[in-house]
Amino acid sequence: MTSRQEKNGISNTDVVTFQVSGEVLAVPAAQLREVLEPASITRVPGADEFVGSILNVRGSVVPLADLRVPLRMPRTHEQKDRRILVLELPLEEGEIVVGIIADSVHDVTRIEADELEDIPPVGTRWPPRYVAAVGLSNGDFVTIPNLATIFHGFLLAQNGRPNMHAAPGAVPATEPEQAQCVSRLS
Repeated sequence: MTSRQEKNGISNTDVVTFQVSGEVLAVPAAQLREVLEPASITRVPGADEFVGSILNVRGSVVPLADLRVPLRMPRTHEQKDRRILVLELPLEEGEIVVGIIADSVHDVTRIEADELEDIPPVGTRWPPRYVAAVGLSNGDFVTIPNLATIFHGFLLAQNGRPNMHAAPGAVPATEPEQAQCVSRLS
């Protein structure tokens, strides 16, 4: 087992598998709060394409993320099996609750450490920093996105702090906004 797999907490763990744009992805089952059928989604004007909508989950406003944006996946047409995974993500900034769009949700399965590998250096369109590992589950390749890195980069970009690893499409802040943010942190 590599230190990368240990660090991302994905060795010998139960994961929820789901499909996005024809690819099978997985997230640790411990992060899953619930799976919802598509509900009333509110688009936020001027918001980044990655997290451009919000939804009401039992009285709480939850941002809705589209992993197709940072993972450079093609958009698909509406799917009858589309679901929203509501996740609790531990980030450096603290735990956040976020919804993720899935074309379908498959099952909960166990992935062992010896089934996981780092992303290959060639043959993938995904930025390597956004992929924690790839592996096999029930004969299918499964990609485990590094949600902490994806959302951390997005949050940094949204807070106006310079970050070279921000999610694609994130709008950088102007210099005065960056100065205000830095002065508040000091």
